[in-house]
Amino acid sequence: MKNILSILGFFVFLGTLSAQTDIANARTFGIGQTVTITGVATNGSELGPIRYMQDGTAGLAAYGGPIGSVSRGDSITVTGPLIEFSGLLEVSPVTNVVNHGPANVQPTPLQIPITSVNESLEAQLTEIQNVTFVEVGNFAGNSTYTIFDGVNSLDVRVNSGTNLVGTAIPTGPISITGLVGQFNANYQTIPRDLNDIVAYVAPAFEINVLVEGATVLNNGNYFVGNSSVVNVTIENLGSTNLNVTGHTFTGANAAAFTSNISAASIGGLGSQAYTVNFAPTMTGSYFAAIEIGSNDTDENPYTIYFEGVGTDNLATEPTASASALTFPLLEAYTLGGQYTAGTGASNYLVLIKSGSPITAVPVDANSYMRGDWIGDAKVAYIGSGTSFTPRGVIANQDYHFSIYAFNGSNGFENYLTTAPATGNVASLGEDIGTYYSGISSASPTLPADLYSLINPHTQVSYFLYKQTMMNEFEVKDTTNGQSFITCVYSGENLVFDDPFDWTATGYSREHTFPHSWMHTWPANSPEEPEYTDQHNLYPTNLNQANQPRSNVPLGEVTGAVSQSYLEGTLGQNPSGQLVYEPRDSHKGNAARAILYMTVAYNFEMAGNFNSDDQDQELLKDWHFADLPDNYEIARQEYIFSLQGNRNPFIDSVEFACFIDFQQNTHDANGCLVGIDEKLENSFVIYPVPSNDIVYVQVNGTTINSYHVIDMQGRSILSAEQVELSLLEIDASSFTSGSYIIEVTTPYGKVQRKFIVE
Repeated sequence: MKNILSILGFFVFLGTLSAQTDIANARTFGIGQTVTITGVATNGSELGPIRYMQDGTAGLAAYGGPIGSVSRGDSITVTGPLIEFSGLLEVSPVTNVVNHGPANVQPTPLQIPITSVNESLEAQLTEIQNVTFVEVGNFAGNSTYTIFDGVNSLDVRVNSGTNLVGTAIPTGPISITGLVGQFNANYQTIPRDLNDIVAYVAPAFEINVLVEGATVLNNGNYFVGNSSVVNVTIENLGSTNLNVTGHTFTGANAAAFTSNISAASIGGLGSQAYTVNFAPTMTGSYFAAIEIGSNDTDENPYTIYFEGVGTDNLATEPTASASALTFPLLEAYTLGGQYTAGTGASNYLVLIKSGSPITAVPVDANSYMRGDWIGDAKVAYIGSGTSFTPRGVIANQDYHFSIYAFNGSNGFENYLTTAPATGNVASLGEDIGTYYSGISSASPTLPADLYSLINPHTQVSYFLYKQTMMNEFEVKDTTNGQSFITCVYSGENLVFDDPFDWTATGYSREHTFPHSWMHTWPANSPEEPEYTDQHNLYPTNLNQANQPRSNVPLGEVTGAVSQSYLEGTLGQNPSGQLVYEPRDSHKGNAARAILYMTVAYNFEMAGNFNSDDQDQELLKDWHFADLPDNYEIARQEYIFSLQGNRNPFIDSVEFACFIDFQQNTHDANGCLVGIDEKLENSFVIYPVPSNDIVYVQVNGTTINSYHVIDMQGRSILSAEQVELSLLEIDASSFTSGSYIIEVTTPYGKVQRKFIVE
């Protein structure tokens, strides 16, 4: 087992290679989609296996793979999938780098105030002037410090690979050059070496423009909406007079905008208040740019792009919808869509619905956020991009999408609701293939055979669970642009603001097979494979579920209750033993995790860990009563993409029958529970009642054939050799009433009644 590969990051997404695009457009692509971008690397090896790169449009970080050979200042073309790592958007892992050599034009730091450090400048090289460090002493590696401008503060991240480590923290005003990064909810600047932190020298004059009290950077945008007056302040950040020469408006609707900005001299550290007036005479969107002249030579003119709306209080409606919706990324656990841009559209709203076409339509003058419901569908994406990756995808689902083009924001949206781009795609199911070739449940070497099949596998660090299972699978959308996670033990749905953070949410990575039961305990320093195995880890509420469960066995509480939270209970089983009982819908999942760990690491359930009395028969009962659903199938496929191994007890109904987990040996007698009961427990038909489409599945196995009869015994529909894990029956021609469907599986036949409305 010690030969298992340990890695710092391993994320697999399968998508078609995208055409090369600029970085600003690449930042709009859906997570998991592959991008190819060209830019200049603004750091080298001093920050480790990551390169921040930017072109004339935006910045983006690139991590891993061949990126480590790139030097600061190189012009590079990078290919790889997008991920979000603790809030930072990255191309990771980089699959290909083309190094064009040192760039002819090197990026210059964008001079900004602390308040402008946000998502729009992420990964770009910036300079912040006239700030001081809060801390004193010497810089340490991989540590975070704070700069302060008298009102606002910002994190400074010092990497252990820089020559800043061990040097004195400056005590006076400084100017700091750095890359805009993000860690969880906090933005930060990341200096690269000693040259990036210098004593502040006040410029002779420096223009800065605020609109309604907030800095709008040169060549920045401001949405006026229907405001007739906008307050503008021109600041001089220098020590001597800033001479403002006046203003001009340019653009398609320049005549609708006026301003009282005129020639003036603004003293050092002084400011002057003005207004911009907006007077539309027609409907639709208005666009104009104000150019403010001054003696600040590097920002002359200082340009701000205004957008307003006309007399109908709506932006201009796009002239054509998006089109050509395709799905280049498709797995059991994720999917990604791409579409061709509409005409005259600046933004798109993507709706998602499972099971049937979308009938919902967005309403003008309404601002929607990801996760909001519009009628029968949920918002999966909203933004300027032409691709999306919805969250919460599970296996064997028919997902329907509608893409609406629109313009405007802040309650002035105008949606084109005719002829939206639509499409549907079914997420994949179990992809077992020939994984179990040669494995027989009748073989006396079954436990050893499964052990050899599962191992060796790729080890993913316990500390990367947030990036893998949480960010890429467990976190789902809810209303108001927020997210939620589910405690698998209690059923709690915890709502939070992105990005996900263990401490902020009070959640933890629960070892279903407890850490203290492992032979190698403590197995976390260094990390052992059994400690990090993601098949065994689930998210739980730390105080209300993880800690009460601790390392007690799982069981059914019938006696005295020690502690309970929602659907999770700590108490006594019928024998008086202290056990923890999770919610019913997780019992099978938890059982299969423990059974997997027993076989994967040669554990036994007798005499080798703290709970000598973990009842294997109870786990087997839970396994059959709560067979794998589409969530667990999707989770299994995602972990398979990471670790390269599978949980046999998710893929097979019967493997658990033929193993005595107390001794981890073969049990030739099989289970006491009959196969008919197993099939009955795992037979699912939905929706109930049904209408046009009836979905049928037997969790954990495939359907070989089926036969539908009405209540008079007449055959309505049948098919042989379908070999499907999810059966879709077109019932649109069925008359309303009750029907019986009988399906044949590799384990026998089972039938059930269903209703068509």
